[in-house]
Amino acid sequence: MPKLIVTTRTGDQVAIDADEGLSVMEIIRDAGFDDQFALCGGGCSCATCHIYVDPAFADRIPALADDENELLEGSDYRRPNSRLSCQIPFDQAMDGFEVRIAPAD
Repeated sequence: MPKLIVTTRTGDQVAIDADEGLSVMEIIRDAGFDDQFALCGGGCSCATCHIYVDPAFADRIPALADDENELLEGSDYRRPNSRLSCQIPFDQAMDGFEVRIAPAD
């Protein structure tokens, strides 16, 4: 089973078994990481699933969409590698994909 590597807001790194066909947000949420994570449930409307994607994996994910970009604009913690995890589908080719959960705004 492919793994998603998540660094939490406290700096702990955890490898999660990840089911294909889910979004990165769903995998993180279902693993029970944070009560304040993904409040909108994946509707690309709240930006609480803000993550930082390891630059080594940037070419494996879809391009940033306008609505995602607008939501990230409101974050005090936006970086060049910021993404909303609800907008990143996970598949077998992403085994070892590394992300860090951004601080809560």
